[in-house]
Amino acid sequence: MKKTTLILAMGLAGASSFALADSNPGFTVQDLVKLNKQHSAVVSHNGNTLVYGLTVKDEDGKSESELYSLDLTRADAKPVQLTGVKGTEHSVAFAPDDAAIYFIAARDGTSQLYKMPMQGGEAIQLSALPVGVDGFKLSADGKQVALQLRVFPECDTLECSAEKFKAQADKPNAGREYEQLMVRHWDTWHDHARNHIFVAPIDGNKLGKPVDVTAGLDTEVPPKPFSGNEEVTFTPDGKYVVYAAKAPSKDQAWTTNYDLWQVPVTGGEAKNLTPDNRAWDAQPVFSADGRYLAYLAMKRPGFEADRFGIMLRDNVTGQEREVAPLWDRSPSSLQFGADGKTLYVTAQDLGQVSIFEINPQFGDVKTVYNDGSNSVVAITDERIIFSHKSLVEPGDIYSVDKEGNNLKRLTDTNKDKLAKVKFGEFEQFSFKGWNNETVYGYWLKPANYQPGKKYPVAYLVHGGPQGSFGNNFSHRWNPQLWAGAGYGVVMVDFHGSTGYGQAFTDSITQDWGGKPLEDLQKGLAAVGEQQKWLDVSNACALGGSYGGYMMNWIQGNWNDGFKCLVNHAGLFDMRSMYYVTEELWFPEFEFGGQYKDNKALYEKFNPVNYVENWQTPMLVIHGEKDFRVPYGQGLAAFTYMQRNNIPSKLLMFPTENHWILSGDNLEQWYANVLGWMDTWTNKQ
Repeated sequence: MKKTTLILAMGLAGASSFALADSNPGFTVQDLVKLNKQHSAVVSHNGNTLVYGLTVKDEDGKSESELYSLDLTRADAKPVQLTGVKGTEHSVAFAPDDAAIYFIAARDGTSQLYKMPMQGGEAIQLSALPVGVDGFKLSADGKQVALQLRVFPECDTLECSAEKFKAQADKPNAGREYEQLMVRHWDTWHDHARNHIFVAPIDGNKLGKPVDVTAGLDTEVPPKPFSGNEEVTFTPDGKYVVYAAKAPSKDQAWTTNYDLWQVPVTGGEAKNLTPDNRAWDAQPVFSADGRYLAYLAMKRPGFEADRFGIMLRDNVTGQEREVAPLWDRSPSSLQFGADGKTLYVTAQDLGQVSIFEINPQFGDVKTVYNDGSNSVVAITDERIIFSHKSLVEPGDIYSVDKEGNNLKRLTDTNKDKLAKVKFGEFEQFSFKGWNNETVYGYWLKPANYQPGKKYPVAYLVHGGPQGSFGNNFSHRWNPQLWAGAGYGVVMVDFHGSTGYGQAFTDSITQDWGGKPLEDLQKGLAAVGEQQKWLDVSNACALGGSYGGYMMNWIQGNWNDGFKCLVNHAGLFDMRSMYYVTEELWFPEFEFGGQYKDNKALYEKFNPVNYVENWQTPMLVIHGEKDFRVPYGQGLAAFTYMQRNNIPSKLLMFPTENHWILSGDNLEQWYANVLGWMDTWTNKQ
């Protein structure tokens, strides 16, 4: 399907959700925090029924989440609400015969597993365990379930773990004792508990005794905090569980060596299926007949942004090979089609997250759908059901045929809430960046755009640094909020960004302040020439994480480019940063080793070494629970500016981590950011 390069606020072709009368207001953060959100979408095995969770926000910002079903066999079908009990149901799965669904809900104080018949009736609670159920995966025949439970490895019973959790809760101020890294991760101090996988039989509406198939292991299954049960699967015959995990060791903080492990459902010693690969192995999936195991694998140890290759193992012959080794994209998900002979994957691609069909035998890659950011929900006999987001769409379920045609919207979860909102038009652009290589980006017009008028610029710089600000809808950094406030928005996927080939991504490693800065400088100049309505001489730059690092770097190395800067969770001093961040593999790969081994490179691209050049007014924002970039980095930048009379402001959130997740805090964040920009750009 041909990619659209200019998309108006209506969104996808055929989508009539967004009225565009000129009198309609632009998108605001108050609109953002009240949007309904879909989650937990799943399709029945026969392809006839879609079930999804929907969190609905009222005008006061209060939310309620329920499950809904949609009959996919009828063009005029409307969603039907399935649940009505207070609390959130999530992680939905259909029974093999499609007669019931399983889900997790916290209806009695802890999250437990429930079963609900599709023909009507109340949900039945299957589990009543002493600890909560955080995730699950059904076996192919539905007679077993793999439960994700958080337990203490030294405990022999779930009651033991529950007692330890209670003892910790009773002494919240007790000292924490550690003998190895990682002592904390993302936003949480390690409590010595681990995610483990338990397998339990299902007999009708009863759950048998769970067996810890990862008993005693000091490892996380699935890995925290961003992985889920895509890292866990049953073999099709139901005899084994295969999962991705690091081997128990003291090097958890500086290795990315996740392996695939196979363990009997009755427990026992796990077999390492990928011992030869010292890099990241992930997301095991089997063909329905069990003949093939497919999974994702990186090749370079310690590099979290390496290209994931698709590996295919023949479980009869034992032979293994990479599928489509010359395809220069990194899949983020994969699954087999019903025939067991086709793979469907999603991967970032030129500013989109696209859906691809791959022939495992010959390695042929066919683009199925490449507009916006998409995740596959299900593959039916005739169609692909997927969740779709874009710069003008918060997220809904669509379907296309397997040629990428006959696009059909299945849900419209924010139709009423967005009926009076006007989004800014956007377009992808390109220019010649570092080394005269093509670099891509996006611009957005202000929602109230008037021809002939020039507009101040919000120049958004993404984090990662191996990331992308593409055709997606964010509930944190949403460019439509700047467009709604009257700014022209520019985003550049500088060298190091993902979705443009692995060499492009690799180019930022050991060059954090080089190629990306040149791309940002050339990109702003180029878009100013291409779009005369953008007043690039009246611009503010903003970024978080690596984007925040770039704000500090710009202060010292491009100090006349902007009227103001906004630095969210930015790295300020690479020396101290190395010793306080939690995932050491990241700086060690990006800067060629430990700080003591490669001081020169750390200091070459260390913003603190260029503070004598700082002069641009800057707003600094940080979360006190940020363990990826601890808040001292932001405080240090603010301290320097205050001490040296550079206009500056600090906004510190006591309960936020690397991201701003609270709706109230997000409103405060945007009020400060837009207020800061309005002041320094003199926006009319």
